[in-house]
Amino acid sequence: MLPTRRLDSPPIRLWVALLFTLASSLLFLAVGCGDNDDDDSDVASDDDTTDDDAGNDDDDTSSDDDTSDDDIDVAMPFPEGFLFGSATAGFQVDMGCPTLPDAQCVDTQSDWYQFVTSPEVIGDSLAHVSGEDPAIYGAGHWELFENDFDLAANELHHNAFRMSIEWSRIFPESTVGVEGYDELSKIADANAVEHYHQVFAALRERGLTPFVTLDHYTMPVWMHDGVGCHIDFKGCTERGWLDKDKAVHEIAKYAGFVAKEFGGEVDLWATLNEPLAVLLPGYLLPTDERSNPPAVLMRFDAFKQVMAAMIEGHARMVDAVRSADDQDADGDDVAEQVGIVYAMAPAVAADPDNPDDQKAAENLFYLWNMAFLNAVALGEFDEDLDGVATYRDDLAGRLDFVGLNFYARVTVEGFSKSALPGLSPLLTFNPVTLAFDEVYPRGIYEMTQIINDQLGVPVIVSENNGRSAPDDDNASEQRYLVEHLSWLWKAIEDGGDVRGYFYWALIDNYEWNQGPRDYGLYSVDIFDPDKPRTAKPIVAEYASIARAGGIPAELVEQYPVEFE
Repeated sequence: MLPTRRLDSPPIRLWVALLFTLASSLLFLAVGCGDNDDDDSDVASDDDTTDDDAGNDDDDTSSDDDTSDDDIDVAMPFPEGFLFGSATAGFQVDMGCPTLPDAQCVDTQSDWYQFVTSPEVIGDSLAHVSGEDPAIYGAGHWELFENDFDLAANELHHNAFRMSIEWSRIFPESTVGVEGYDELSKIADANAVEHYHQVFAALRERGLTPFVTLDHYTMPVWMHDGVGCHIDFKGCTERGWLDKDKAVHEIAKYAGFVAKEFGGEVDLWATLNEPLAVLLPGYLLPTDERSNPPAVLMRFDAFKQVMAAMIEGHARMVDAVRSADDQDADGDDVAEQVGIVYAMAPAVAADPDNPDDQKAAENLFYLWNMAFLNAVALGEFDEDLDGVATYRDDLAGRLDFVGLNFYARVTVEGFSKSALPGLSPLLTFNPVTLAFDEVYPRGIYEMTQIINDQLGVPVIVSENNGRSAPDDDNASEQRYLVEHLSWLWKAIEDGGDVRGYFYWALIDNYEWNQGPRDYGLYSVDIFDPDKPRTAKPIVAEYASIARAGGIPAELVEQYPVEFE
């Protein structure tokens, strides 16, 4: 039996907190939400070996060793061309530059920056914002990107890197009424455009294939006034995804511009990152674990409207990228591949002999994993979240791959009726007893099969991370990595189409409303103005895997997996 523990990785903590708090708010039981791990916020390294040059000279992670790739006994080889990388998101790592002035480094036109720095929001306990300014506590990647790419290429031996382009940096001013690439070019921020060209050039110089997320939660403030809508939800004017026609048109316009501008440097695109992480804490239940602008409570109709808008927005973004990106950056005769990044989880009945538990697990799996993905892959749009879908040709086939974010498995107890019929008749699971903390490596195999077989598209693992509380022993994180990659290897061996694996994250990041957190392969000393990076123990392990193009025999022996 695999051990269970509470994972600290962002999606898992978010869903656990939302569901438990939802239960305490609406059901007949009152329960706590668990340990908030307040000590997590201090991610500064106390290690006296931290390097002044923001790198790491530790022998364990150095590329200057005497072992050649031919000398490594690889027990589980991955296919040639498989992508090994790590991931970031612009808002989470860009700001906090060591020497660049704020005017160049800080993204003031982002709805998320507005949200986490607003005195009104910080002072409202219902918004659950830490109050730490990313301009101060950020990792400074906007300035230090070349150093970070050196770590990825030279120490980690990666061949790919996942990042996001920030819509608010490209278009800090409104694009409403401006159509066509030439006209949009006139109002795009030339400095930001040039910066991203430099980023992609730096990646290519180091042999790192860019995997670009077009919208990792954030919107420009001219599109979404997150503060105004938090304070006055009904009266605010710039309502983001709730302004469906505007949002869908403008985000597709942005996607098309970016695809044309950077198509010669990027072939691998994702439209949105984890839509449910916008929906749940934005329109149902903001918590300390995650809130999302506008951070309003129990807006069932808004939840469904935003979900519909995001489904349609994804489809139109795919159309725009396919139309605009006609340049083959990788030389493989494919100009673009466009997918979505989505967090999936297996669901299992607490009592396999209990019909209510079985049905609840089935319902949870559908609502969590398939309702959104069925719409964008198959055109099956379930507007009322009741399991009854309508086919829409304008949605079908808008998916070249799924970026799979995978963390754990959920155990479900069932009710005979929905706990929240106003949201969905399928919410027949008991939020009080939901257990979403099982380390279940086989689940990455199961989700890969479902994506391949039911949706008919390849998989790129876009996030995976076993990082738990700061006092967790590093061996647990390292075991997590090897066991999940072992099951991913098994999926490929059994005929699965898996193209890459990206660890979350390259460096410690600013975790949205929570502030700084230590999810990186490299720690960042946010209290040192130079923002130095220091390798964590897992770097040596992941580097040995990426360098060998598979899992070395010694790691397979150290962390054995029994395939069933």
